[in-house]
Amino acid sequence: MSVGILLVTHGNIGAVLLQSANDILGVCPLPVADLAIPQCCEPDQVLAAARKAARQLDSGDGVLVLTDMYGATPSNIACRLRESHRVRVVAGLNLPMLIRVLNYPDLGLDELAWKAVTGGRDGVLTLEDIDHAG
Repeated sequence: MSVGILLVTHGNIGAVLLQSANDILGVCPLPVADLAIPQCCEPDQVLAAARKAARQLDSGDGVLVLTDMYGATPSNIACRLRESHRVRVVAGLNLPMLIRVLNYPDLGLDELAWKAVTGGRDGVLTLEDIDHAG
């Protein structure tokens, strides 16, 4: 068994990040799905689709839900998944976060959520700092 990954994002952000991660890694080692939230949506209908996706992804180890921006509709929907599923939600989805998660397919839900946070955070830096570090 393994943790499922559900990307809940504005528009096609999740699909594009997932395709980029697959291109970089050459393989997707975890079950992953993306749910695109349209600009104008009925949150309860989208929540039903998110619940269905979470059920399909959960093989018994839970689902890590990655969303793009805290406080917006996608993250609000993601947070509501906690009412009916064993999920952890991490906001601030970026490519380094997703790559980090996919590089640790054997971790449990809590550990994978922490890898997501550190991967996302560590992937944000000022390149001028790197240029002057050497």
